Amino acid sequence: MESKFIAAWEENRKKAAELGVNMRPVAPEEAMKAARRILSGRRLSDGFQQLGARGRLDLSLEALAVDKRFTLLFSDEEANEALTRLLEAGYFF
Repeated sequence: MESKFIAAWEENRKKAAELGVNMRPVAPEEAMKAARRILSGRRLSDGFQQLGARGRLDLSLEALAVDKRFTLLFSDEEANEALTRLLEAGYFF
């Protein structure tokens, strides 16, 4: 499941780049650690606000964290933080 999440996150970064949103690359071996760190802190993921401005929060780390395919990878706290950020930004599923 982790490898599918990492691949999906990388694919979302590529799609974001096509929209002109550059997100920092993450080495595959560091991806889960980075995702959990981002979702545990107060900092939004790279490109979150730019993706929101383009109506593409579906490409954000936060959206992946609450995607039913990947919810088991994250703690309740991390998933709740991701959901809160998305809802506060006006993202509706």
